[in-house]
Amino acid sequence: MKSARAFLTSLSSLVLLSLILGLLAGAAAQKWGLPGGHVTADFIQALGQLWLNALRMTIIPLVFSLLVTGIASIADAARTGRLALRAVAWFGGLIVFATVYAVGAAYGLHALWPIDPEGARLLLAIKPEGAEGLSAGAPFSEFLKTIAPANPIRAAAEDAILGMVVFAVFFGFAASGLPDRLRTPLITFFEAVGETMIVIVRWVLRAAPLGVFALSIGVGLSAGASAAGVLLHYVALISIACIGIGLIFYPLAVIFGRVSLGRFARAAAPAQVVAFSTQSSLASLPVMVERAVDVLGVRRSTAGLVLPLAVAVFRITSPVANLGVAVYCAHLFGIEPSAGQLFAAMLTAVLISIGTVGLPGQASFFASIAPICIAMGVPLEMLPLLLAVEVVPDIFRTLGNVTADLAVVRIVQGGEAEGD
Repeated sequence: MKSARAFLTSLSSLVLLSLILGLLAGAAAQKWGLPGGHVTADFIQALGQLWLNALRMTIIPLVFSLLVTGIASIADAARTGRLALRAVAWFGGLIVFATVYAVGAAYGLHALWPIDPEGARLLLAIKPEGAEGLSAGAPFSEFLKTIAPANPIRAAAEDAILGMVVFAVFFGFAASGLPDRLRTPLITFFEAVGETMIVIVRWVLRAAPLGVFALSIGVGLSAGASAAGVLLHYVALISIACIGIGLIFYPLAVIFGRVSLGRFARAAAPAQVVAFSTQSSLASLPVMVERAVDVLGVRRSTAGLVLPLAVAVFRITSPVANLGVAVYCAHLFGIEPSAGQLFAAMLTAVLISIGTVGLPGQASFFASIAPICIAMGVPLEMLPLLLAVEVVPDIFRTLGNVTADLAVVRIVQGGEAEGD
């Protein structure tokens, strides 16, 4: 009884329930009319937009602060020794690999299983506000100019997200090289800013059921039952992409970790069960350490360093799922990103994956995906609805992360593992 009550009162469940009720109410209003007509519809749409704007106002300061503190933490970890440096190098290379995979998987899945054209057409009636970013027809030379902003403050004000992200990365690396008496208060300041933004995000997310309900009524009015089909299609595509990156780490562990496929599968299975049930890499950490030592033959000292570091700064499914969401929204709104926009989104996804590790699920969804959408020139209006159905993709995000963490700890130690 207590578990059922906790489920019904959890934010994710309330948001999902609000989405369903809003779609049903909108579909009913589409058929029988809405009391008050256009005045009521405009008021409901304004409430939803107000809630979305309250989330958007935290994106720039939150992302900048998280990137600065994330880069500083990675630099500190790399300085702790050769093993940590090797692990961080593998993390970085694999995140880049996952980002390339993400684009191929997203566009490949859409080619094999495209969005229902009728459902997309009806959802386009939302009339979203376009996200600022590099225009689709801009030449690649214009993209190069956006990498380093001439005025970082203006770039942030104009949602030139890539320039702001690049400046934050440079700022973080520069700050990590300062003497302790200067670095510590500076990093502490940005940690405080980030935590303050997270508090605001949590306040706004308390109103998520109301905000999602208001937005979903508008979707139900325009799309009716077709909206449910599009959302189920979205869940399937993002989940498949996350499952794919997780499966890739089996042969990677065999090739680079020099371990048999069956042995790695036996080591990963118990941690995957915990990940599936808790949707938390941190909750899976004790099991990962145990299996890495007992089954994979990794030294306890190596597992005790690399696995907590992986949970802290390495989340392989982040660029996969986040780029998948941005590409899905682009297809939904009929937007064809240019090569420059797509490269900007990939670079943003790599850098954002560093800063948003460890955030609460709902907060990381917006903080991770909104900058990528802005870089691609994709509207943000669909993100609250996609957040409402994120429960299922989040399971496969966590499964992929846990599988990758175990593969990396074996790869970092390599053939020196005990018992080989």
